This record gives sequence, structure tokens and C-alpha cells, in this order.
Amino acid sequence: MASDVQSFLVGLVGTGIGPSLTPPMHEREADALGLRYLYRRLDLDRLQRPGTAIGEVLAAARLTGFDGLNVTHPCKQLVIPHLDDLSPDAEALGAVNTVVLRDGRAVGHNTDWSGFARAFDRGLPDAGIEDVVLLGAGGAGAAVAHALLSLGTGQLTVLDVDARRADDLAGALRRRFGPTRAGSGDLSGLEEALAGADGLAHATPTGMAAHPGLPLPADLLRPELWVADIVYRPLETELVRTARARGCRVLDGGGMAVFQAVDAFRLFTGVEPDAERVLAHFAELVAGPGPDVRVG
Repeated sequence: MASDVQSFLVGLVGTGIGPSLTPPMHEREADALGLRYLYRRLDLDRLQRPGTAIGEVLAAARLTGFDGLNVTHPCKQLVIPHLDDLSPDAEALGAVNTVVLRDGRAVGHNTDWSGFARAFDRGLPDAGIEDVVLLGAGGAGAAVAHALLSLGTGQLTVLDVDARRADDLAGALRRRFGPTRAGSGDLSGLEEALAGADGLAHATPTGMAAHPGLPLPADLLRPELWVADIVYRPLETELVRTARARGCRVLDGGGMAVFQAVDAFRLFTGVEPDAERVLAHFAELVAGPGPDVRVG
């Protein structure tokens, strides 16, 4: 009977989220599982509110019966003071992309890191990860760093246009994973860092429509290097295309987009989604027209 069908109301909060594929991925999987599931976009641009309004949005979601929120740029850190608790991973990362609203409590989680880890295991299962360079030390970079070190990376070099931000992330990683496993610097150290690296993980906005181009000189991409990008629209970013042309093994951002959604869906519903089916949904969705957007 229809009255017995579980129902869920969830949302995505951030700026410029209109083209995000996260809502239709969740809704299609819910349909396949026989759940009633409404996923609303709460676009701060359309609401004409700044990122600091995340507290107001969260309070409204609590009052109106939402079961959870996905949180994307620029709110992944700003939401934390408004939560009742954090998962250990979200606390360690200092970033939240999934908020579960249950029993009057708002609990923050981070499925970006687990999404990247599952995508990497699936797409580059035998890649060397002893020495890896991470380009970008923002919230997405922190998630990728956490994933790589959890997977067993021995030495991670975090580089960012803002050297202080890279230093802060590397310091947090050393405290969590050990004093020798993370270093940092600005982009002036990129060539030297890549010279002996097994792979490059890219976690900046470069490659999206508003930020076209390559995040590094193409001649630094040697065939022995694997390259992982987190941008998923387009899947074939200039970095992915150039790296492949230069003989590198590549991982596009699609897997991270799917697996962070899979993990968030499980947290929201308590129901295990079919990851392969969500991957198929994603492939159909991403083939359609639409501007480039961040994972979220």
C-alpha cells in the first residue's frame, strides 16, 4: 500500500547548484528501490543569501521535516558550528558534505573522502601510491588527501596557490596519519614534486566552465604518472584529455561524484543503494546537455 512506502525529503545547499547531478542520481535510485524521495535544491544564489546563511537554512530544514542535506561550496566548513555532532571523519577533515537530520539532531558526515577512495580503488586499482602530489588544499583537497593516506600513500605533497592553506592541511594530516606522511608548499614546488611522484590528484576548480584550462604545464605530465581529477562535468576535462594524450593513466571525476552520492543516500535512508545502478544512472545523466559543475 502507498501508505507503507518510506518517504524522504532531502536537499542540496550551496551556490550555483542548479546543474548538479546529485539530486537526479538520488531520486532515480530511490525510484528503483521503491522509496518516495524528494530532493530539493536550496541554491543560495537564487535565495540571495551568502554562505554564512547556512545556519538559517539548516534551522529551516529542521523545522520543515527534512531528513538530511548535502552541503557543497561554500558551506562545507561554515555549517559545522550549527551541527550537534560530527562523524570522526568529518571532524578530522574539518569539512561536512552530508548532514543527517534525525531524532532532533543534526549530525555532519563527509562522504567526499570515501567517494574518492572507492572511485580510486575501482578506476586505478593497481596504481602506485607511495609518492603522490595533491594540487589544491581546499575542502575537496582535504577529502582527497584523507582518502589517499587512508589507502596507504606513503608521502603526500600538498600544493596550493595559498601556501598557508597547504601548510594547514599538511599539518592536520600529519597529526592524524603520522609526522612524515605529508608535506606542503606553493605551486613553485610543483615541477620538483612531480619529478619523482607516482601520481597527481587534482582538486581545484580548474577545468570547469567558469575556470577553463590546465592547472599545470602539460610538459610536467610524464607517461609514468597517473592523474586523477575530481571535476566531473565535463568528464573529459582538459587535464584528463591532455594527460591521456601524454600516455598517463587517468581517473575522471565521475566515480567520486557517484560514490559520494551512494554513501550519502545510505546515511539519509538506512537503505543500501545499488552502486552499479547509480553508476549507470550517472552515465545517462552526464551524457545529457548541461554546464560544468562541481561535485556536490
